[in-house]
Amino acid sequence: MDITHRPPEVNPAVPPVPAAPPTAPVPPPAAPVEALAERRLGGVLLGVVLVLGAAFRLYWALHDDGIYWPDEVYQSLEPAHRLVYGYGLVAWEFVKGARNWALPGLVAGVLGLGRLVGLNEPAGYLGLVKGFFALVGTATAWATWRLARAAGASSLGASAGAALFALASVPLYFAPRAMSENASVLPVTLGLALALAPGASRRAVVAGASLLGLAVLLRLQNGIFCVGLLGVLAARRQWRDAGVALAVLAGWALVFGLLDRLTWGRWFHSAIVYLDFNVVQGKAAQWGTEDFDYYPRILRRAMPGVSMLVGVLALVALPRAWGLAALTAGFVLLHAHQPHKELRFLVPVLPLFAALAGVGLDSLLGVLRGFPARATATVAVVGGALVSGAGAGALTFGEVGQYERVRPKDSAWDDQGSVNRLLEAAGRQDDVCGLKVEAVHLAWTGGYSYFHRKVPLYPHNGPSRGTRQFSHVITRPDLGGAGVTVARDGPLALVKLPVGDCVPDPGYSWRLP
Repeated sequence: MDITHRPPEVNPAVPPVPAAPPTAPVPPPAAPVEALAERRLGGVLLGVVLVLGAAFRLYWALHDDGIYWPDEVYQSLEPAHRLVYGYGLVAWEFVKGARNWALPGLVAGVLGLGRLVGLNEPAGYLGLVKGFFALVGTATAWATWRLARAAGASSLGASAGAALFALASVPLYFAPRAMSENASVLPVTLGLALALAPGASRRAVVAGASLLGLAVLLRLQNGIFCVGLLGVLAARRQWRDAGVALAVLAGWALVFGLLDRLTWGRWFHSAIVYLDFNVVQGKAAQWGTEDFDYYPRILRRAMPGVSMLVGVLALVALPRAWGLAALTAGFVLLHAHQPHKELRFLVPVLPLFAALAGVGLDSLLGVLRGFPARATATVAVVGGALVSGAGAGALTFGEVGQYERVRPKDSAWDDQGSVNRLLEAAGRQDDVCGLKVEAVHLAWTGGYSYFHRKVPLYPHNGPSRGTRQFSHVITRPDLGGAGVTVARDGPLALVKLPVGDCVPDPGYSWRLP
């Protein structure tokens, strides 16, 4: 009898295999070996994608003075302008304390930097702020690549995933806007890439959890990702990493509370007021409500080809990246259950969809034989994203889910841009001692961030021209009356009224009406 085929435990010729100690960590799965040509192509594609993504974003940062929604001015630019220059309109959130000061503080830092280098006029410092957010979006595309790699994608798959965020039309549309979603998307994506990577070191887990904590400071809803991270680590039985992440996140929660304590006088004041207003009282619904299917419906409308491609590839990725998929689905479903919906709310999760698509593409590449076939498939995905980005300038409000029922065919770009450029022109007039915007509600203008003069700025329903409390108006040219047109932009004009010095207004309110 050949005893070498007997089980080791009863085979005296074969020494028993020592059991691993109970506390021994499970080594991470080895990364798939890639051909050198594929690695090189992946690197080249990533570089091209980042350059094109930056170029698209910077172009729109410098060629769009419009507003998607007032929050991009009155929750960021205007309070930041008030911090740096000492004046600005105050929205209700900064009267009641429904927002913390992290985002305005970040924007104020950029404005302050601009002031140090001589960018003291709106054309300069607004370009700097928009350019900053555009580059944050570009860095997020790189972080998307990192996240896809952490989820197991090859260089080719991860580069295609980065392209689906860097070049697709919807991320490009939102990229230059000073919104909390754009400020927080980079720390969300990079934080998850660090903390969820197989075999991540303790330092990487600490850094990843810290970035997620920062993301919550910038936008409260990103707490979903923090809870999700802990859930994924626990499901993987990575108890030590889960404990480390929990401790780090608890520290950032204290930072959040302390910031509110120092600025609003109460621990976690902004979170309490915000959740009470939006969740308990449901008052956000006054700005409109949408059906449960709003987000997939609008994404299909805005970029049909890319949305379908990402959806299919993300489904293919499920077996390999279930944790990332669960985080993504949880974020979307929780937002879909809220009555008030805006497409911008999904900006922080768009890189996760793109990373999942990169993993899904990698799975499909595995069944293709030969480098030419895999390269062609990858370049086709990147090309599809590029086509979407090249057509971003044709986006309408109906396609981005805003003003669907009142002006869905209007361009989503440069909305109220004429008003904002005339605000800048008014700020350059030496004789301006007060300005009234008669053409539109002040909330849909750039406020003092564009006007940049410490004189009264009145809304359309403010004092009449006969009060002589303002010297200039922004109105339709045919409504200028006895005034002199100083500048025109599109359908509007800046008109100098026959007023010398303005009558002082001791009751002027800096509150946004």
